[in-house]
Amino acid sequence: MTTHSHHNHLDTQTSWGRRLVVSMVINLIIPIVQIWGGIVSGSMALISDALHNLSDFVSLVINYAALLIGRRGPTHKQTFGYKRVEIFAALVSVAILYAAAIYIAIEAWQRLLHPRPISGQLVIWIALLGFAGNLFSALILRTGAKVNLNMKSAFLHMLADAATSLAVVALGIIWLFKPWYWLDPALSWLIVAIIIYSGWGILKDSFLILMNATPPGINLTEIKNTLEAIDGISEIHDLHVWNPSAESIALAAHITVPDQMLGKVDALAQKVKTILLEKFKIDHPTLQFESNACKNGGLLCSISNNEIHHRR
Repeated sequence: MTTHSHHNHLDTQTSWGRRLVVSMVINLIIPIVQIWGGIVSGSMALISDALHNLSDFVSLVINYAALLIGRRGPTHKQTFGYKRVEIFAALVSVAILYAAAIYIAIEAWQRLLHPRPISGQLVIWIALLGFAGNLFSALILRTGAKVNLNMKSAFLHMLADAATSLAVVALGIIWLFKPWYWLDPALSWLIVAIIIYSGWGILKDSFLILMNATPPGINLTEIKNTLEAIDGISEIHDLHVWNPSAESIALAAHITVPDQMLGKVDALAQKVKTILLEKFKIDHPTLQFESNACKNGGLLCSISNNEIHHRR
């Protein structure tokens, strides 16, 4: 990475950090107002929306801390740096959301068993405030969400909150005309479903990254065929592709070439790196050139169980 692109990346992360701070402030103010409004109006749905927002405030604090830690470069102990802290932060964020969902579900059941009158007009105004704040937060986080799992987690939280706040507004309008107070716990359970759904995608993406799984959209056979089509390459084997972090794709591969002086491989290595970056968005390749083919001769070289036991 050039110095210029490195500075651009740091500037981008600084911008993301500022946007997270703005969202944190919004998601601290809104829940306080919503909890007060929920208690005064008697709406569990409004309190549920407030808890959702409050859990997002805690999540944003965790995300912001992870973003700061993730800026630290590699060390002798952490040779890949600290970018994966963001993945763990995303997991903690989802865990907080799911804990809030359990509480909301239990309280909603109690409200269903013991319904109480609700002030629709107060619910409308408080929920509109929540909708505006969450929508604004989602908009300022949208750009970072496209390339950063941590920002994506925060963005989805804001988007889900905006949607639930709008649903609470609709309930408030209904309560102005009809005493259908059973809709209050019903919406609370809908909020729980939204929380579970929005968190599942983050859990899945985080799990795949932590397992060093092949990133979505990457086809190992296609990479093998593309590289073996390059003049001077005989075979590709022991191929691995994974995400060191949510924004980066790494590759490790053994490349069999005709026996030659090591210096002659430099140009070939640069060509391989260029193709990997331009066609597959792989920005961290590690290439091992050799003149002897893998004994197994396959895409993924492996050690048999017999060999493992023999070495023991």
